Amino acid sequence: MTPIINLQGKVGLITGIANEKSISTGVAEACAQAGATLIITYQNEKTRAFIEPVLHRLGVKDAYLLDVTKPETMDNVYAQIDANYGKLDFVLHSMAFAKRDDLHGRVVDTSADGFALAMDVSTHSFVRLAKMVEPLLVKAGGGSLVTMTYLGSEKVIPNYGVMGLCKAALEAATRYMAAELGEKNIRVNAVSPGPLMTRAASGIAGFDGLMAAAVERAPMHSLVTPEDIGALTAFLVSDAGRLISGGVHFVDAGYNIMG
Repeated sequence: MTPIINLQGKVGLITGIANEKSISTGVAEACAQAGATLIITYQNEKTRAFIEPVLHRLGVKDAYLLDVTKPETMDNVYAQIDANYGKLDFVLHSMAFAKRDDLHGRVVDTSADGFALAMDVSTHSFVRLAKMVEPLLVKAGGGSLVTMTYLGSEKVIPNYGVMGLCKAALEAATRYMAAELGEKNIRVNAVSPGPLMTRAASGIAGFDGLMAAAVERAPMHSLVTPEDIGALTAFLVSDAGRLISGGVHFVDAGYNIMG
């Protein structure tokens, strides 16, 4: 009997791995276990060293430099994938950035430059990535795009600042791109995990308290793990999720439903 999450023969691009505790690492592990061939990107040569253990453990042969603020690196990633595989079946977008003052400060105090930078890296990079890989997904007969969001898109989260606005825009982009790409059999979804400690989360003041509150208030009284996020994402990009598109899918032990 074929497992419900079966990615045999599929090629996936995973972005956003910073280290072994990253959300993207959990996604990569789940997809690899389901049989996918993975391509992993890294932001610069310094970060490459931190992802080497993940590449080795998962047997990933292809790791490419991808800095979304540098168009030439996106062009190179496309060329490499097209030459080596000729297609893509799924893509994970997991990247976000805001200046510390804009993250912890008031939204009304956000500078124009800080706002533009946060939106560019955290939101428009998903749009650019989708445009880049669209021809490769079409060559595969369709595929799946998944991005990572957070409850701060719709609820006010302390010390989340401008990133809440970025995530709201990211979710809107998910819906619009799902509508635009659906005719090409390309699905677009967002996964919204509950709070968990990652390198990115460590930059948010008071995050330990946020995690403690999530455990206390969530109906299942549990924190999410990268493995939990990976399992949901692997399902969404598999054929089992073939008619799921345009949604924000929570994996947070039910935390988001609480008033």
